[in-house]
Amino acid sequence: MRIDIITLFPELLQSPFEASIVKRAIDSGIAEIHFHNLRDYSKSKYKQVDDYPFGGGAGMVMMIEPIDKCISALKAARSYDEVIYMTPDGETLNQGIANQCSLYENIILLCGHYKGVDQRVRDHFITREISIGDFVLSGGELAAAVFCDSIIRLIPGVLGDESSALSDSYQDNLLAPPIYTRPADYKGWKVPDILTSGNTPAVEQWREDKAFERTQKLRPDLLGE
Repeated sequence: MRIDIITLFPELLQSPFEASIVKRAIDSGIAEIHFHNLRDYSKSKYKQVDDYPFGGGAGMVMMIEPIDKCISALKAARSYDEVIYMTPDGETLNQGIANQCSLYENIILLCGHYKGVDQRVRDHFITREISIGDFVLSGGELAAAVFCDSIIRLIPGVLGDESSALSDSYQDNLLAPPIYTRPADYKGWKVPDILTSGNTPAVEQWREDKAFERTQKLRPDLLGE
């Protein structure tokens, strides 16, 4: 998988891709992450990429021309499955979207800033708009990092145990069941006997029942789906 991230602040994105599972995916060649500084595509002497909104109002708007040049240059080199704009008013990222996007080969991510991008960018270049929640960040970089982590970890070969992702919360519209590790008795707080019984079918049934109970209690909306 190749992900090209268009941003005004590449330095904000470097750290999340230099550690843990994502770095391992990059080092092994399973994933490629490329940062593109939008200012490199500005024709302005001062590398301007924003301007005042037509009609007045507070804030600045990211201009269409640098974005057009950057996206066009990338698309001239290869085809892309999606051109995604990270924006608070996009569809909310969930496990289903992550599962779907993890199957793609090439993705462009556009990180917004200021009051956002010229609407014509959204009308003519963007194929999908994704949000990580009903709140506003100062830019799309952190949202892009979250999105990348959510899909890269699902690519075969990234996790040590590929079946691990299948038992994560939300995979079957259920939250994950409680999990425990050693010691089995800590300060009198004991692990449920069923988990140390060695009875695999009974353990799996217990996990299924607990997953349903947790979902019913904490996220009943998921059961309706």
